[in-house]
Amino acid sequence: MQIYFSGAMSGGRGQAHLYPGIIAALQRHGTVLTEFVGDQSVTRMGESALTPEAIYRRDIGMVQSCDILVADVTVPSFGVGVEIAAAGQLGKPVLALWQPEEGRRLSAMIAGDPNVTLAEYADLEGAAQAIEAFFARRG
Repeated sequence: MQIYFSGAMSGGRGQAHLYPGIIAALQRHGTVLTEFVGDQSVTRMGESALTPEAIYRRDIGMVQSCDILVADVTVPSFGVGVEIAAAGQLGKPVLALWQPEEGRRLSAMIAGDPNVTLAEYADLEGAAQAIEAFFARRG
């Protein structure tokens, strides 16, 4: 199984400390195509060797080749939204992980998307449990 993990990069790395653990949980179910998202050294300028066009082509190509997209939608990100929309257009299942917090709101476009399975989590263990439940339902 090919899994695309999507998390905020340019939009903010506030959840990045959780990404390696989320990626590890996903690796129990297949190959994570985007392990670099969990790299703590990746920053807004971390991919400066690539043009925006190259990043777009690379990422959309991986969305096209994946079987499932899992996204952390806690930190608002235009890129994550584009990836979720692309997966939906391709009929790919999407799990959106959301860590609610006082003063933080989830996009209605994510919450209302019928192609997206939304799972709230409080900590890394909760995210891993949501991932396990998602894959268990998929058989």
